[in-house]
Amino acid sequence: MRKKIAFTALGIIHSPFKAPEGTPIQPKSTGGVKGKVVVYKEYKDGLRGLAGFSHIILLFYFHLSENGYSLKVRPYMDNNLHGIFATRAPRRPNPIGLSVVKLNRIKGNVLYIENVDIIDGTPLLDIKPYVPDFDIMEVTKTGWLKKQVHKLPFQKDDGRFVERK
Repeated sequence: MRKKIAFTALGIIHSPFKAPEGTPIQPKSTGGVKGKVVVYKEYKDGLRGLAGFSHIILLFYFHLSENGYSLKVRPYMDNNLHGIFATRAPRRPNPIGLSVVKLNRIKGNVLYIENVDIIDGTPLLDIKPYVPDFDIMEVTKTGWLKKQVHKLPFQKDDGRFVERK
């Protein structure tokens, strides 16, 4: 039996991106776009020590992907069908996103970040420090993306995962 799980937002992510279309699809392709994370005041004490890290991992809720998903999708940078778990497409069974961003500074409960690929108003689920010794792995295979990754600097959200009414 599958258990339903509930999360509480810890804050809100702000960026210049107001809609999915045109938003960079990964932090590496943003060209240094700046944003901020407003952590709700009751979680402010959890930020202690975070300023000592240059990069952080943001886990967030794809709040605009609430209307279902498909297990096979045509992801960004490719027009072939792939299983949802072989992509980073936003419409997922559990619409959770992950971005590694640069942490420029913290003032009170506000984190000033860079390389943002997240839509304005996105609910924050968690923050973790990015530690290369923990997070960088030797990669030997990148699947279907091996032939597509060169497109990353030019790829923006083209609206393919927005539900049309």
